[in-house]
Amino acid sequence: MVTESPRATVPPAGELLTHVESLRADADLMDGYARRLLATAATLGGCPAAPDGSRPALERQATACTRAARHLRSAAETLLAHARAGD
Repeated sequence: MVTESPRATVPPAGELLTHVESLRADADLMDGYARRLLATAATLGGCPAAPDGSRPALERQATACTRAARHLRSAAETLLAHARAGD
C-alpha cells in the first residue's frame, strides 16, 4: 500500500520576512552577549581574586555566542533567499 505524505505548505513571503528579521535581531543580541562576556573576561583578567578558569571560560562562551550569531545570520540569509524565490 502506498501512502502520500501531505505536502508542506509554504508560508507567505511576508511571514518569512518577519522570521528573517527575528533571526537577525537574535544574531545582534548574541553579538552583544559576546562583547559583554569579553569585557567581563578582560575585567577579571586584572582581578587577582578571580578564579583561574573564569577568564578562559568566559572567552569560550563569547566564542560560542559569536558562532551562534553567525549561524543565525546564515539561517536568515537562507530564509530570505527562499522567500525571494517564492515571489
